Order: sequence, then structure tokens, then C-alpha cells
Amino acid sequence: MLRRSATQVLSLVLAACGSHPPEAPPPKVAPSTPVAAIASVPGAASSAPAEDDSPIPITSEDPMWGSRTALVTVVEFADFQCPFCARAEATLAKARQDYGPGDLRIVYKHLPLPFHPHARPAAEAAQGVFALGGNDAFWRFYAKAYAGQEALPDTYDGWASAAGVDTGAFRDGMRAHRWADAVDHDAALGEKLHVEGTPTFFINGVRIEGAVPATRFEAVVDDVIVQAKAALDHGAPRDRLYVLTSTYNVKHQPPPDDEPEAPDAAAHRVAVGSSPVRGPATAPVTIVEFADFQCPYCGRAEETLQKVRETYGDRVRVVWKNEPLPFHARAEPAAEVAYEARAERGDAGFWDVHDRILAQQSKIEDVDLLDVARAAKLDLDRVKKAMAAHKYKQFLDDDSDAADDLKANGTPHFFINGHRLVGAQPFEEFQKIIDAQEVAARAVTAKGVAPRDVYDELMKQAEPPGPEKKSVAVPAVAPSRGPAAAPVVIQEFADFQCPFCSRAEGALSEVLKAYPGKVRVVWRNLPLPFHENAEPAAEAALEAFSEKGNDGFWKMHDLLYSSQGANGGLARPALERYAHETGLDAVKFAAALDTKAHQAEIDQDKKSASDAALNGTPTFVINGYVLGGAQPFPAFRRLVDRALQDRAGARP
Repeated sequence: MLRRSATQVLSLVLAACGSHPPEAPPPKVAPSTPVAAIASVPGAASSAPAEDDSPIPITSEDPMWGSRTALVTVVEFADFQCPFCARAEATLAKARQDYGPGDLRIVYKHLPLPFHPHARPAAEAAQGVFALGGNDAFWRFYAKAYAGQEALPDTYDGWASAAGVDTGAFRDGMRAHRWADAVDHDAALGEKLHVEGTPTFFINGVRIEGAVPATRFEAVVDDVIVQAKAALDHGAPRDRLYVLTSTYNVKHQPPPDDEPEAPDAAAHRVAVGSSPVRGPATAPVTIVEFADFQCPYCGRAEETLQKVRETYGDRVRVVWKNEPLPFHARAEPAAEVAYEARAERGDAGFWDVHDRILAQQSKIEDVDLLDVARAAKLDLDRVKKAMAAHKYKQFLDDDSDAADDLKANGTPHFFINGHRLVGAQPFEEFQKIIDAQEVAARAVTAKGVAPRDVYDELMKQAEPPGPEKKSVAVPAVAPSRGPAAAPVVIQEFADFQCPFCSRAEGALSEVLKAYPGKVRVVWRNLPLPFHENAEPAAEAALEAFSEKGNDGFWKMHDLLYSSQGANGGLARPALERYAHETGLDAVKFAAALDTKAHQAEIDQDKKSASDAALNGTPTFVINGYVLGGAQPFPAFRRLVDRALQDRAGARP
């Protein structure tokens, strides 16, 4: 994601385009407790087609894909020159395929960023194609523009013609800036909504920023669909659904936090390890770069690093660490070629291939990488085998784990003698830290430390990396699966009405299969206050545990999660039906729900979470290591392995 006020790349996980699975769940829709409140928004009884009374208005001048009465409307603020907007198209394409035009509508709004010189004319051109040819023509132009960003700005006429509009009328309109007002109108709306970067999406009013992975994007869509269906059940007219849900969600979402984050003044302990190095070990300043061969900002940062090397010479050492972003499919094969070059020709070979790849990032398909290997005089058979077998992937995984420990989310991410610098920053930002660290290094050598040992000496005083850790006692009695004596205990703080909690169950099942006998999962209740059925569902599950032990609990657990948005959901009649299916005593079950028989256990779980400042669901505590959100299996694997190493005494 690009910020209008800066050229640096922000972390994609939290600000946009996260390189690792998000540390917190995707944005939730507005509280669903008073679902009827959506249907009772002023105007709900009206069947008027206007949608300009939404806080994110839609008018006839907005290009759109999908049905006007779709359950979900995605309003996208985007820039045709923004590489992250182009990347987001893969996510949108998957959403169009997964949901179809009946359930999903996409509306495009222009937000050409001021530091993209071709974005404004591209926006006017696209709006002109829409004005002359309608929605179908616009989306044809849109596809060509994002697929051919490197061809901006000389291809508008050809794209317009291919989209099916009259080229003469298009040219006349462009010369007269006939469609500038529509672009200005969108940009003004973006300013009003505090949209500072592209792409930014509003999904029935729920804001999500950046080119996020499809799983994260669709998690929000799924949650919004549940809300939209509930609104329809409460009488909201279908043709007013977008206005009502977006009005409700915008009102209940917290405003964006415009306060800048405090700078990270700490020095972090970053190991050089066996990573490729450019520069002597005696250099007083070491720059460790976490980067991705396909990331355009890593390519841009290379120009700055070249200037750093020219300015400081042997006084600076650069270390490469891999952080291939999940939406950069070519980053890993490119890294395989670079590491094969290292295996054949040492660090010099690595940096040779590194420079060649970053110089031609738009051409890194297999055939292009083989051309690079050929130019670098590598053994092509070995290169092909390395790519096919993912021979060096362990290096990439180890570096990515180190990036996680250092909270180095997004690329490029630098540590200069341990001091963090994020993004493709200008030379002056590097210079400030390097100059200060040269002074610090001289102070160390003045104490008799050999130049080649300076970095290690500085790292002794730096903050060690590692995931967040908290002390959370495991209750003596609680629903669990896995052996009681397992060396690793995963406490799962969750809410039966939370869609992100149900989404995490697949990864937990993978963990139990991958670590037979070594992991125990313990359920902890954390019903969120805006989920009206979460606490009754927790009572139902605990009653199943009381009557039938772990087997009964997990049967009820699975029924509750599989029925979040269907079969009556989690309302009382549905809970009673699940109790019957689980074989519970109907009288005991009804009494337990009526008297809140298990409130004490629920309250104790909530207190444990509150004491440890665990506020969201799902949150997992893995032998004390905290993992937030519906994370994939690798995120669990990393912490389970760490916990096992702790138990074996392999870690300090």
C-alpha cells in the first residue's frame, strides 16, 4: 500500500499488503447484537433505488460489476499506476469467481495518488471509457490497464479501442478533460473518508486496506454476508441493503487512527548467520535487509543501497535475508536461482544474480530466470533441479521465521546495527542511522574489541527477538483434546459466534495430526460482548462437557461452528436441536441454559484473558507464546517447534 504522505512501503500485514498472516483477525463487521438496528436505519422502509444517501455513496457515474441487489458491495478506491492495486486484482478476481454477481458487487472509485504522474490521466481515460461504453467497456479497459501498468501512459487509445468505444470521441473527451470532474468527485470522497492510500476497500462499509490475500479479504466478505442475511431476515429491503448495512457499519466502526506510530528507537538482535554477505566482516556498520526478489520496493531500495556502498565503501556490510511475500509467486523461484548461484560461486555469485534479478523484476518467469542463470555462467541443469525441488526453501523459511520474531512485516525491512528502518527510504534516512552507528562502533573498538567482533558485541546489548510471551495458567478442568501429559499445550480463547474462530479450526486439526502425542488443545471461552449468541453457545458446549466429557464437548463444538450462519444459527431452538443430536438430557440442558449453570467457568476464562490482555478472538497461547487471529498451520508450526525446543532445553 502507498501512503499519500510518504513514499515508503508500510507493513502489509496491518497497514496493507501484509507479507505474513495477519497478527489479528481481519476487520470485523459492526457489532451484530442489535441486528434489527440495521433494518431500522432511517429509510429502511423505502424501496427507492438511490444509493447516494450512504456514507460511501454510489451513483450512476460509478463503474460497477455485479448486481445492484447483491448481498455485499465492495467499493474500491484505487489508482491505475499503483502496483498494489494491480496486485489486488488477483484477490478481486477470486472473489468474483467465488461469490458471483448475484452475491457480490464491485464499485470502482478513482484515487490517483499525487506521486504517480500517470495515474490521473489513466483515471480520466477509464472514466471516459465508462461514459462512452458502459460497465463492460470499463472493466475491459481496467483489466488491460492493470495488466499493462508498465506501458502507461502511451496506450490509452489502444485500450479504449479494444474496450469497444469510439476512439475519436474518446480522444476529444481526453483533450477537453471531459471526465475530470468525476475523478475529482471520487478523490474528494476519498479525502472525506480519510482514505490515505491505495487500494482501500469498503465492504458494505467495513474498511480494509491494501492488497491483502484472498483469504483475508474473503473472511470479511463472509462475515458481511452473515450480517446482510440477518438484516434481510429483520425486514431490510433487498434494494436498500447496501445503504443500510454501510450506514450501520461506518457508524459503528472506529475511526482510522491517524496518530503516527512512535519510532522504534531500540536496537534489535539480528543474527547474520549463514546469510549472503556483501562487504567485509570488519565493517563497523552491518545492514541486514529482509527482502523479496519480486517486490518492486526492494528493487527501488537497491538503488539507495548502491549509493550507500559508494558512499561508505568497506565501512558498511550488507546482509540479505529472504522474506518472500505470499502474493509474490515468483519470489521463491528467483531466490532458488540466487542460492544456486551461491552454491556454485559463493557470495559473489549470489550478489551477481541478485543484481540481475532486481534489475529485471518484470521478467522473472522460469525462462527469464534461466536466462539470468545462463548470463551468470551457472550450471543450467543444477539451476533447473534446484527450482523444481525447491532445494533452498529451508533458507527462505528460516529467514521468514526470523522476520516474524523481529516483527519485520513487509518488504524491504532493514536493521542497521540492529536499528529498524522500514521501506524503500531515501539515502538520507540510511545516512542518519549509519553515521550514528559508526560513532557507536568506534566506542566499542576503543574498549579493545577487534573490528570483526564489533557487530557481535553490539548485538549482545540489543533486544533479543522472539514472539510475545505471557503467563496464562492452564485450568485443572477444561475441555481438551490430545494427551494430558503432552509437552505443548495450546490454550484456545475463542467465541462460538466468531467466524474467524471457526476458520482457525482447520489449522488446529493439522497441528494435532502433525504432532501426534505432543500437543494438547485446551478450550477457553471468550464470548465477545457484541455477539449475542456467543455466551448461550458457550453454556451449551460446557453442558455437553459436563454430561459427556470431552467427546460430548467437541461434538457440540463442531455443530456450533458448522451452524454459525445456517440451520437456525446459534439461537435457542438450534441449541436445543444440537443438544438432541449430541445425546444430551433435554431437561438438564434446558435448565443449564436457563440458570446459566456454567457462568462461573465462562467468567473465569474471561478473567484469565483480561488479566493477560488477550482481547480478540481467536487468540492462542502456546506454552506461553501468543498467537492472534485465524492463522494458517505454518504460524502454529513455528511456535509449537519453539515450545518443543524449550522443553528439550535446546533454547536458552
